[in-house]
Amino acid sequence: MAIIAATAIAMGWHRQLSLETLVRHREAIDGFILLHWTAALATFVALYIAVVALSLPGAAILTICGGILFGALMGGFLTVIGATIGATIVFEVTRSAIGDFLKRRATGLAKKLAHSFYQDAFTYLLFLRLVPIFPFWLVNLVPAVCGVRLTTFVTATAVGIIPGTFAFALFGAGLDSAMAAEVSAFNTCVTAGKAGCSLHFDLATAMTPQLIGALVVLGIVSLAPIAVKRFKSGRV
Repeated sequence: MAIIAATAIAMGWHRQLSLETLVRHREAIDGFILLHWTAALATFVALYIAVVALSLPGAAILTICGGILFGALMGGFLTVIGATIGATIVFEVTRSAIGDFLKRRATGLAKKLAHSFYQDAFTYLLFLRLVPIFPFWLVNLVPAVCGVRLTTFVTATAVGIIPGTFAFALFGAGLDSAMAAEVSAFNTCVTAGKAGCSLHFDLATAMTPQLIGALVVLGIVSLAPIAVKRFKSGRV
């Protein structure tokens, strides 16, 4: 998988995951969705699985594209499925390849942290999914090394990515009308055969302070069980 991912990045295939690519092929994509609805849904999920499993950049853009193409509800739903399956593949490959080896080699602080993570795996993993402090691919690897159960990983991942996923899908669903002028200018540039045509879009605009604040609050709430557990342990 590492070789495939390195090849994809070296060849620049991940750069095709962009709004520019979507706009260039929008008519053909819409036509395919209209005629082959089920196949289109399956194709999007398969693409998302591949992107996450190979840890390629562009998953956030793909989530927004899902909202544009399928609407916020369906786009978000498909993204949760694809992201969860892709993350599970990384988790299983890591666990079977090097997870047990690293767990046996862990000593001192590393062993203590791994044990702590394992003891409250669902809560910690839910927090890391709700509040994207660390890269998505890294959060796929750590639980595997710590010996987290597969069911715990899958459940916490699926539940934890829901808020952020649907926020980005909703953003994408409303992007068409909001960027109508930009898309028109982009299409005019492409039709004229000019070089360097691009959409002026800043992904950071999707991460509003309100959204970040909401995710942080959810993350803090998710840690409440651990805090209660530690408090009770201290009183015993």
